[in-house]
Amino acid sequence: MTQSTQSTPVGAAPDPELVSAIRAAVDRRFPETLQSLKDLVSIPGIAWDSMDREPLERSAAAVADLLHTAGLEGVEIAVEERADGRPGGPAVIAGRPAVGDKPTVLLYAHHDVQPLGEEGLWDTPPLVATERGGRLYGRGAADDKAGIMVHLAALAALDEVCPDAGVGVRVFIEGEEEAGSPTFRPFLERHRDRLAADAIVVADSSNWAVGEPALTTSLRGVVSATVTVRALDHAVHSGMFGGPVLDAVVLMSRLIATLHDADGAVAVPGLEPRHHADVDYPEDAFRADSGILPGTRLAGRGALADRLWNGPALSVIGLDAPSVDTSSNTIQPAARAKISLRLGPGMDPAASLDALRAHLEAQSDAVLGAEITVEPGELGQPFSTDTSARAAAAMMGALGAAFATPARETGLGGSIPFTADLKELFPEATILITGVEDPDSRAHSANESLHLEDFRSAIVAEALWLAAMGA
Repeated sequence: MTQSTQSTPVGAAPDPELVSAIRAAVDRRFPETLQSLKDLVSIPGIAWDSMDREPLERSAAAVADLLHTAGLEGVEIAVEERADGRPGGPAVIAGRPAVGDKPTVLLYAHHDVQPLGEEGLWDTPPLVATERGGRLYGRGAADDKAGIMVHLAALAALDEVCPDAGVGVRVFIEGEEEAGSPTFRPFLERHRDRLAADAIVVADSSNWAVGEPALTTSLRGVVSATVTVRALDHAVHSGMFGGPVLDAVVLMSRLIATLHDADGAVAVPGLEPRHHADVDYPEDAFRADSGILPGTRLAGRGALADRLWNGPALSVIGLDAPSVDTSSNTIQPAARAKISLRLGPGMDPAASLDALRAHLEAQSDAVLGAEITVEPGELGQPFSTDTSARAAAAMMGALGAAFATPARETGLGGSIPFTADLKELFPEATILITGVEDPDSRAHSANESLHLEDFRSAIVAEALWLAAMGA
């Protein structure tokens, strides 16, 4: 059938007849959509400098072929040069113009993936997309090759059911998101005219639970720093010098212990949350989702959702110390740790980094006067969505109709630093963060997977939203 978009004004609940027609169109193409996703999963495109670049370029070429097949115009694989002169990850851009005064939307996802990790931890081959128990397993199946296919399958359904929608479409599939998007800002600046839009959909987040959709309305920012503790100018024998001299790993442990109080709450002055969540995260659900062991208490104080989405979170994500297998009776002269700090909405990354550095450098007593050196790392802004915007209301209605249950507005404990660049360069655009992951998707980990029915519903939701925008 051909459905007129005039019956679906932005912000209204989608017409049931339109929902049925879109769902049927998505279902008809779903085997083809799923096969395209499986083909993408088979390509290990990793944007890290230590990895072979050829699969990453092959991944971009496969995405470009899909955009060509979808009938989009001006398909281009574009590479921006990094500050050090090396090429950034290959991005793919394409689009088609709006009809008359219809709005234009930008659809974002990324085709690069995390490294496979230890393949022995996978239950299925990580580069062979495997269906099992209603889920699709494989690296990138959820993060974020499914996001690419949501965009393309939604456009196909829209074109079949609402050929007169007239909404302008711009597609941007990034190729270095998992490597920290080092050329994202200059890429946006170079291609600003081709990417400008009234609304931007970032398909790289998670739903509340299987079968329960969510619009991610806040993201934590991120700050990192590398701290070194040095007590000796060279290593010495632990039997001859141990006792009066503590090894650097022990001193580093004493320093790290100052970052949290007895409850596990962040104890760095100047790092306090600024917002409060509208919904809470049930502790039993969080325990099941995170895999925390039964006897382990949760850290911090206050509402769990605030601790997860809005408050600061400090983690030691790397530690340079001798491995157990190669250890000897030696007092180590220095130890190094990388600290990751997540920031809630309203927290300033630069000020937070200054607070973290000041705290670490002030801990001379904890390390018995050893030398403390702090090297700053990345800075990523927190993000929040204007949920009163008409495009946001339309997305909430589309998600609710597609999943047959009301959508939630949720925060996300993770960070997508480039949202700040999108907000700065396209200040008039409404940024909507959606996704197909769920708490058991295990993105970045072994056995990453995609819930197939939620994938199908996400496609329906985006097609309904595009129809509403075309109205």
